[in-house]
Parts: sequence; C-alpha cells; structure tokens
Amino acid sequence: MSKISINIATGSIEKKKVILGIDLGTTNSLVAYVPENQLNSEIISINQGNLVPSVVYFDENALPIVGASAKAKLIESPERTIFSVKRLLGKNYNDVRDHQDLISYQIIDDNTDSLVKVRVDDRFYNPIELSALILKELKKGAESHFNLEITQAVITVPAYFNESQRQATRDAGKLAGLDVLRIINEPTAASLAYGMQEKKNGKILVYDLGGGTFDVSILTLEDGVFEVLSTHGDTYLGGDDVDRAIAEFWLSGTGIEFNQLNNLQKQSLRLFAENAKIQLSKDVFQTVHVNWNYSGTDHEFQLNYQQLKELAQPIIDKTMKSVHQALSDAQISVNELNEVILVGGSTRFPEIYKTLSEVFKGVHINNQLNPDEVVALGAAVEADILAGNRKDILLLDVTPLSLGIETAGGLMDVLIPRNSKIPSRVGREYTTSVDGQINMKIAVYQGERELVAENRKLGEFILKNIPAMPAGLPKIEIQFALNADGMLKVKAKELRSGVEQDVEIQPSYGLSDQQVEEMLVSGLTHAQSDIELRLNIEAQNEATQMIYTAERFLEKNSEFLTTEEIQGSKQRIETIKGLLDSNNRHEISKAVETLNDFTKPFAERVMDIAIAKALKGNDIANL
Repeated sequence: MSKISINIATGSIEKKKVILGIDLGTTNSLVAYVPENQLNSEIISINQGNLVPSVVYFDENALPIVGASAKAKLIESPERTIFSVKRLLGKNYNDVRDHQDLISYQIIDDNTDSLVKVRVDDRFYNPIELSALILKELKKGAESHFNLEITQAVITVPAYFNESQRQATRDAGKLAGLDVLRIINEPTAASLAYGMQEKKNGKILVYDLGGGTFDVSILTLEDGVFEVLSTHGDTYLGGDDVDRAIAEFWLSGTGIEFNQLNNLQKQSLRLFAENAKIQLSKDVFQTVHVNWNYSGTDHEFQLNYQQLKELAQPIIDKTMKSVHQALSDAQISVNELNEVILVGGSTRFPEIYKTLSEVFKGVHINNQLNPDEVVALGAAVEADILAGNRKDILLLDVTPLSLGIETAGGLMDVLIPRNSKIPSRVGREYTTSVDGQINMKIAVYQGERELVAENRKLGEFILKNIPAMPAGLPKIEIQFALNADGMLKVKAKELRSGVEQDVEIQPSYGLSDQQVEEMLVSGLTHAQSDIELRLNIEAQNEATQMIYTAERFLEKNSEFLTTEEIQGSKQRIETIKGLLDSNNRHEISKAVETLNDFTKPFAERVMDIAIAKALKGNDIANL
C-alpha cells in the first residue's frame, strides 16, 4: 500500500520529493533513487530500459533524438549522430584534435580556447548542450516513472575530471532543468553503493573502467565513514580504445588505413569491433567472424580471445600504472587492501579480473554488483544523504589535481595539492615585486607541472588599488576555498590596507551562471530568443577576432602570397563582415570556418618560410 502525505494545516496532499542519482556515462547513462523509508537505492527503469545510450541524433529539422533510437542511427547517419560526448566535456579543440579520427561527426577548429563545437548541417553545438539533452531524457523518464516534476539531482563524474570538466557537467545539469546538489566522483559513488549493500569496513580500491574514462580510488570505510585517500586516472582511456585497436588490427592486413575510411565505414567497423569484444568477453573459446564491405569489396575478419587479449593489454597496462600511482599516493601497500571493487562495463573483460587477481593476491576482487549500475546506485545514496534522510554516513572526498597560482618566472605555486581532502580552505601570503605597484594579477591554474604553461589555466582576476608601497612591503593573502563539488573560490586581500576581492573561478570554456540561466529559461519556455542572442554575440565576437587576425596576416605577409590567395582571403573576410549584423550564428560560424579552411594551407607555407629564414639566422620577428 502506498503512503500519501497530507498537510494537516491546509488539508492538501503533499507530493513526495525525489532527488535523482545520475550516472552520465560515455557509453550509457542511468538514473537511480532511494525509495522512501528504505536504505538501498534502485535503478529507475524508464521507457528505454535501465541503460540509456549516451547518443544524440539530430534529424533534418535539427530536432534531437536521444538514447536507443539515436544509437540506431549510428551507421545510417553517422555525421548526424553524436556519441561519447563525455570525452568532449570541458575540452577545446586542441584538447581533442588528436582523437578526432575516432568519431564520425564533425568537430570544429575555431582557433580559440572556447568549448569544442560539433557541427551538424549548418548548426553548431557544444558538449554542454549535448550532455544537457541526455540529462533531459533521463529527467523526463524519471518524471514519467513517478508522475511528478523532479528538479534536483546528484551527478557523477570521473574522479580525474578537472575543474573545467566538472563545471561543464554542472552547467549541463542546469541547462537540463536540474538543480545539481552535488558533483560526486564515480569511484566514490561506487564505494557508497557497495558499502551500503555489504556493510564492510576496511581499505578499498575502486577500479573503474568505462567506455571512455578510467579512474582508480583508494578509500577507507569504517562505521559509515567513507574517506578517500587518493585518486588517479585518465579521462581519455576506456573500452572505446580497445574497439579502435581491434578495428586497426583487422585493417592491418588490407592495406587500408583507418583514417582513410569515411564516416559510415568508420562507424560500421567500430560497432563490429565493439560487438566482437563483448562476445569474446562472454565466451572466451569462440572465434568471432565479421564480413565487412569496403567500396564494394567484402573483407572477412576474425578475432579470437588471444588476439583480443594482446590488443587490450596496452590499455590494461596504462590502467595499472594509475593503480600503482594511487597506492603510492595513499601510502598503502598491496597487502593492506581488504577489497578491490570492479566498476564500469569494460571490467567485464575477463583479463581485467585476472590481472587484478595476480597483482592483489589474496585480496577479494568484488564484481557482485552490476558494474553498469553501481555508480548510479551510489549517486542515489549521496542524494539521499543530502536530502537529510541518512545520518549514518559521512563522505570525505579528495581533489584529483593540484590548484595554485602563477608566480615569477611562470612557475606554479601550489596552494592545494592533489589528493587534498575536500571541502578545503588554505591561504598563503605574497608581496609585490615592483616599487609602487598598485595592481596585482592573480592567475589560477590546475595541474601537476612546475611551469604554468604546462598546466590548465582556470581563470584570472586583478586585485586593484593596492596602496603604493616599496616592493616587498605589501602583504597580500591569497585564499583558496574548494567546496565538496571540487569547485573553487579565490580571495585576495592586502592585509595592511584591507583591500580585497573574491571570485568564483569560471573556467575559460565553461558557461557563466547567467548564461546557463538564460539557456535554461529558454529551454523551459520553448522560446529560443535569449539563448540565440547570447550565442549570436559569441559568434560575432569570434568572427571579429578572426577578421582582425586574417587582415593583420595579409598585411604582414603579402609578399609571400599569390594574388589569388590575397583576393580569396579578402572576399571571405568581406563575407564575414557582411554577416556580422545578421544575427545568424550558424552562417557566421560557417563563414569563419570557410575562411579558416581557405587560409590554413598558405598560412602553414608562410610559417615554413619563417622557419627556414630562422635557420639561416634571419630576423623573423616581423613576419
């Protein structure tokens, strides 16, 4: 019998409140919750089933379809079907250009540090928008299941996600109409699910290998206290890489290069490889046979388990390097572990279990819970804690990467080292280096390298109106405050005068809260004017920068260019100028891409000339 809550004062029936736990995965996504008055969480089976493929397809009218129906379009319309969006979150083009041959849709090089763009027809989408469509599908399915509106969720991310990727995930949740109460690391969520199911104490290693990402975390569990000791991983390593290795193995005897394939051929071969991997993981004694047609020619491929093992070994070896690094960071030896927990669909490959059993002799390798579901189940437990329904669990997580500021000589001065407990707050004093200095730029970075140039810049701000004093006399305190989501606030204060400023660091390719709210309102009301206005302004700014760069290039290097190259560039520049007031961001972006594609070959040629002159000792400073 179901229970109904009634407000005695008003006599009205109160609808129950559900907070979702969401696993936004590379391959599949899931949603879970903790039923009222229960301890263990449950997966919500929506109309697509427990697993919703993390795939988005856009039809000819730019209407999105998400999930199983979209996945069915992977071969039929590969250029309109977006998969593995999670690998693009928080990334710009330079971050992913070396991996673009893995996908069958078009990503755009716009020569900026903004979020990478995906092009479908003449429309452009960023990974936040695409992830929001997947989250909307999960939200809609859960609302249909409960027959009520749902507005709050806990969303999981790989433990090794950086600040930009976490912010992008939070932005996607907001855009989907969800108040994201907490961003929680996937291995930590998995440990919560196991801890609730099995009620064990001890030191735990969580090995989480999904379709596109890998994480390992070391935790201690004692009487309901989950403490993360260390974490390590790779946000671009997973089962997708095994699929690619299989495809290249098959092609190795044909004389055909993977990069020569068109989108349809890439996608069909990738899916054949994925299916072969899954079949052999279930039955190691069979041999999988594949008939693949390339340009009218049939190719017979086969794969046995030994071959699969050899192809997957480099990926497994990479994961084990992270495992040993996490153990070292946690100062835990192999024989101190009580349990290893397997998470992620890729851990179904038997060699994973075998490798871990050999490394951790005598340690229980636990794969009892469904590896596809355990992260979502744990996220629902955290949601239940945040709802105030659980008082017997305390979660102490860590930050995966060091946070610091730029100091003299381009060095990284770390304030919060990686694997520090979160939430965390730390302060450190600095001073000026020039007499009478009244402003100080504070640039914030994330990473493990000594030079900031090798790390990820999160943002910067200027502390203004410092009283003019001799160099070294001002006392400027920089404070970092890292919350439970891994989001950072920075405060700078000159202690002698009290001048201060604080900011919430916004990654350079994230969205501001105002931008997200505009997009959210637009989505909820089906009125696209607000979001279109913002996106048009962004496109206009990008186009204006491109015009400036191109015109300056032509002015400086005309002697190295042909008349056709100069005139062709000028014509394309004029086309962009003519579109600046059109408020059509797609046409503007298309024109910018056209100019970029046209100028790239001779820009590279001019660079070669400059390099040649440099090698001869000529001055190229003005080129």
